[in-house]
Amino acid sequence: MRLTKIVGMVLLAGISIGSLTSCNSDAKEKKDGKGAKTTDSTEQVTEEEVNLRTPVDTAKYNELVKANANGDTTGKWPVKNHPIPLDGAILPFKRIVCYYGNLYSKKMGALGEYEPKTMLSMLDKEVAKWEKADPTTPVQPALHYIAVVAAGDPGKDGKYRNRMPFKHIDSVLAISKMRKNMIVFLDIQVALSTIQAELPLLEKYLMMPNVHLGIDPEFSMKGGVLPGRKIGTYDASEINYVSGYLADLVKKHNLPPKVFVVHRFTKKMVTNSQNIKLRPEVQVVMHMDGWGEPDLKLGTYRHFIYGEPVQFTGFKLFYKNDLKKAPNRLMTPEELVKLKPRPIYIQYQ
Repeated sequence: MRLTKIVGMVLLAGISIGSLTSCNSDAKEKKDGKGAKTTDSTEQVTEEEVNLRTPVDTAKYNELVKANANGDTTGKWPVKNHPIPLDGAILPFKRIVCYYGNLYSKKMGALGEYEPKTMLSMLDKEVAKWEKADPTTPVQPALHYIAVVAAGDPGKDGKYRNRMPFKHIDSVLAISKMRKNMIVFLDIQVALSTIQAELPLLEKYLMMPNVHLGIDPEFSMKGGVLPGRKIGTYDASEINYVSGYLADLVKKHNLPPKVFVVHRFTKKMVTNSQNIKLRPEVQVVMHMDGWGEPDLKLGTYRHFIYGEPVQFTGFKLFYKNDLKKAPNRLMTPEELVKLKPRPIYIQYQ
């Protein structure tokens, strides 16, 4: 499939824009964010704060990473010279399978569209499909919650984003406890704000060992362009700021490594990807976030995920948008485990 077609047909997710404009969390921001502890990712870690964790079994890790490359012979995969993660690392020992969404909207994903018991039952069925498709890789179930959402109205500070109330994040954490060992991702759409302004406000959650992070370049707007008018972008320097911030938390609080998901479906969404820094404390997933028919999704994965190796890869499936064009079906786990490399993070919306 020609690259120009891929770029022209990938997702510009207007679902997020406007679906939450009636939700005004500004009144809660000060109250909810007041107690959030902040850190500087460049701050030096003292001797007493050095992480006490040791690296995982290097031989086993390298074996699994090689297997996950799925026979790729180009030299791109597995990624060379990547650091061995600290113990407690999820990837590549498990494959993460998660539901995405927001509690204010039934249009942004299964998490929010269905009541919790129904939603978890649906996720259980997807987990079972992946366990059957790849019995060699245990599945780690997860919820991926959009904690900062790009909006259609400017808000009081003109940043065109809504910060979700902490009580909603607490609700998602409570839902996750309905399944044993389920983890949670918090996702950030900065709009006209910055990742440096938004990330510290979630620190009290990111200090929890079961909470991980996603960022969405699509809604990281530059030059005052409003979200939804064009596709946004993050540079490697901004991604490195986030991974450095997470690494500091891991060191200071003796946490297992954080999984850090970066959504992507065009080349310009992530610039200078070759400069993304890898760290033992953070596991970076470049996540194929486009919707459409199977050929289109595979082309997007090939050009922007496979073609620019970072560390691990992800793949998103849309229950509704992927059905809009022939052959009007979702791709299956059996199809996806044939990819090079195999996606180790799977998200359903």
